[in-house]
Amino acid sequence: MKTAAFTSLDQSTQEDWLNIAGEFMHFAQGLPERIAAHLALLKGDFGGFPVDRYTHSLQTGTRALRDGRDDEYVACALLHDIGDTLGTFNHPDIAAAMLQPFVSDENLWMVKHHGIFQGHYFFHHLGMDRDMRDQLRNHPCYERTAEFCECYDNPAFDGRYDTLPIVEFMPILQHVFATPLRSLYKQAMERH
Repeated sequence: MKTAAFTSLDQSTQEDWLNIAGEFMHFAQGLPERIAAHLALLKGDFGGFPVDRYTHSLQTGTRALRDGRDDEYVACALLHDIGDTLGTFNHPDIAAAMLQPFVSDENLWMVKHHGIFQGHYFFHHLGMDRDMRDQLRNHPCYERTAEFCECYDNPAFDGRYDTLPIVEFMPILQHVFATPLRSLYKQAMERH
């Protein structure tokens, strides 16, 4: 691998950036595997729940897949809590940031806001307003997000459920993360 010799970006050349772009494209191809590896960090992290966060994620994805949802939706279901390791207090934001270049605005909004919607099922036990999600009632993605939580996220804590392993989701991750829909670098990527 040839590396650039500059010590400051303003010293870089077009040749440097052609090489860097080539390395970037190679690196980007491994994104689905890196995502799966990061999701695996949730293994064994029960946090008091009946199943670990990894099983919960796989189970949410499994339920969406078995319900006939498209690849993008299934990827969002699978990865909705991937931010738990780094974004303990804002995990939906972490998942949404990772998914943003690759998913529709509707799916992005669903992932970004699922935390407040999921709260409908338990916030009252914490002295919080279980209907906090209603402040977003006029948003076009309100019903979509409420349905996601009701059908897939909420019931995905069942240790007896026949949950699919990550290998079953790899073709979906490879498909969804193959080409960004939007990215600062999309135009440059299309040239190479």
